[in-house]
Amino acid sequence: MIKKLFFTGIVLLSVLTATKAQSKDETAVTGAVEKLRKAMIDGNREALESIVLEQLSYGHSSGHVEGKTEFVEKIVSGKSDFVTIELKDQTISVSGNTAVVRHQLNATTNDNGKPGEVHLLILLIFQKDHKQWKLLARQAVKAAS
Repeated sequence: MIKKLFFTGIVLLSVLTATKAQSKDETAVTGAVEKLRKAMIDGNREALESIVLEQLSYGHSSGHVEGKTEFVEKIVSGKSDFVTIELKDQTISVSGNTAVVRHQLNATTNDNGKPGEVHLLILLIFQKDHKQWKLLARQAVKAAS
């Protein structure tokens, strides 16, 4: 009986340490990241404006930094057109009303009608605003080849 309890305890401990359950906030941030990803592909002005804060600082891998208005206009106009966006290796760290998200972004683009691909490492900063997570800042760097 003691061996059985010991074995059961070891198995439970292994399962608990092997899986990392997301907190309620982490789950909400994951949803916000997905909402942003989808809005960027769809070029949906309303969705984009609802997921980013007025104070947005959106940094590109080229070093160019945009505010909310310029970011939304470029996506909606097709000047910056994401056909697909795949996110990999995402991590989320929540501290109070701030969340830090890191992931690898691989996308196909059609900027101004010119097909292309991007492979970036992304840092997103989300802030809780009236119980919703919204993008405050984004910085991209080119992924190493």
